[in-house]
Amino acid sequence: MAVAGWNEADAREIIARLAPIEGALLPILHALQDEFGYVDAAADEMIADALNISRAEVFGAIAFYHDFRRAPAGRRVVKICRAEACQANGCEQLITELRARHGLAPDETSNDRLTIETVYCLGNCALGPAALVDGELVARLDADRLAKICDGGSIEDAQVAAGASA
Repeated sequence: MAVAGWNEADAREIIARLAPIEGALLPILHALQDEFGYVDAAADEMIADALNISRAEVFGAIAFYHDFRRAPAGRRVVKICRAEACQANGCEQLITELRARHGLAPDETSNDRLTIETVYCLGNCALGPAALVDGELVARLDADRLAKICDGGSIEDAQVAAGASA
């Protein structure tokens, strides 16, 4: 991910380059997100015009797919699984603890340092609760390891600790 600051000229070039391909909306959105770290609202009209679709269709795709962002994410992105298996293994208690002890909450906490998001299934059901931290899977989370991760702690330490708790 390049993650440059938003630049309208660069966005227009990406849109123009990808617009001719069939089903270009998602490739364009992914390319913008890869380049800038998010899809700026200013891109909606540019994409709609290039693809001859409504701005509502562009907005709908961005709103539907949870991986698209409207603002830059923090340096650390924590995606906490809240699917049934992780719920059965205590993810809701982790989230309650994270909010109570640290004032952090999924889908509410995002700043230049940290973004916490909800996801529904990371495919690691037997080792829940689980999270994806900066793209790395961390299993068997507990409140202390999750807090350390949110404070910038090592992903590798959290993964090793998960194996030790097995």
